[in-house]
Amino acid sequence: MKLDSLENLFVHELKDLLSAEKQLVKALPKMAKGASSDALKEAIEDHLEQTKTHVERLETIFEDLGKAARAEHCKAMEGLVKEGAELLDEEGDSMVKDAALIGAAQRVEHYEISAYGTARTIAELLGQENAMKLLQQTLDEEKETDAKLTELAMSEINVEAAQVTEG
Repeated sequence: MKLDSLENLFVHELKDLLSAEKQLVKALPKMAKGASSDALKEAIEDHLEQTKTHVERLETIFEDLGKAARAEHCKAMEGLVKEGAELLDEEGDSMVKDAALIGAAQRVEHYEISAYGTARTIAELLGQENAMKLLQQTLDEEKETDAKLTELAMSEINVEAAQVTEG
């Protein structure tokens, strides 16, 4: 696809987001399984359900635009997911690994916050009101997830991880 118009850029961004979200739908169950904290496991599982809704919203936007909802492989999310998967294979204390998982999950959230913010701004400039509303709704949810992960880290997981000494 040529990036010769803002409309084409918008579709390109949407395809990237669709790929990112679909990759997360596959990766989040593994992350939840790898978490030892029940609270972290629950947060990841909740976000999985949200992520499925994010895919549906993107598909709605494609439909509204009269475009096929085809993902264009998101290499950034591929790398973030791979890093998270590698953490699961590491040896170590379960709380420290959970702290690492939170970090990996927040990197994913920050990527999504950036990508959804960009797409929402383009939708607004193009006068795509429904797309803008749907993208803003997802952007708000991504920010909420990031805040929940920070709260979880500060109130429980990283606090416990800080008590672990090298052994």
